[in-house]
Amino acid sequence: MLPFFLQEPNSYYQCSTFTLASLPEEKRKEFKNIRSLSRLSGKMKCSAEKTNNERSLARPCIVGEWSSWSSCTDQCKPATRVRRRYVQQEPQNGGEPCPHLEEKAGCLEYTTSHGQDCGHSYVPAFITTSAYNKERKRQVVSPQWSADTGDAGYCMEFKTESLTHYCAMENRPLTRWMQYLREGYTVCVDCQPPAMNTVNLRCSGDGLDSDGNQTLHWQAIGNPRCQGTWKKVRRVDHCSCPAVHSFIFI
Repeated sequence: MLPFFLQEPNSYYQCSTFTLASLPEEKRKEFKNIRSLSRLSGKMKCSAEKTNNERSLARPCIVGEWSSWSSCTDQCKPATRVRRRYVQQEPQNGGEPCPHLEEKAGCLEYTTSHGQDCGHSYVPAFITTSAYNKERKRQVVSPQWSADTGDAGYCMEFKTESLTHYCAMENRPLTRWMQYLREGYTVCVDCQPPAMNTVNLRCSGDGLDSDGNQTLHWQAIGNPRCQGTWKKVRRVDHCSCPAVHSFIFI
């Protein structure tokens, strides 16, 4: 039986016990060329120091959970929100590096720091993924709206006419939805509080007054260079487009 320890440039082997007959032929040839192995009482022993056996293994980076989203960086106009996570263990000995520690997403708040209603005068239409609406419903952003807004709102269907190439270039986790914007597709855009004006119960840029031939403008929240045009198809009570073509006014 042969206990051994080998240290090669790109690998690390712990001492173990084996017989030469149990090794593949190519491994037997390797052992003939390894000078660090020496015979003792008809057997082989580890020639490395015991301390080498205790060498630390590679340790990956470990990060914590994402924080809650911050408030918008500004009120009453398109802005961004941020969430972060922090390193709990730095990578060691070539371990897996840390992932990204910060994510940003577009947002628009409809109240000032003093609680006044604002932010409804924007044209073009500002849109984001419909997934954001799930989070928004959990928050009472404007004091004019109650927390129960499930029955409020309406859906606008548009046919996209044009868009900039910047939409297809987005690959960040929270802006990847922009890649699914395509010319000639029908998309659904949900109008829900707090994007809905409390007086006229409409969302800015909804195009409700257009005759269907008017070219309307939209812009994606989170990347102002992702923008384009569309034409109104119709207003319906509830959106029924596929998830990748479903958005909300914001």
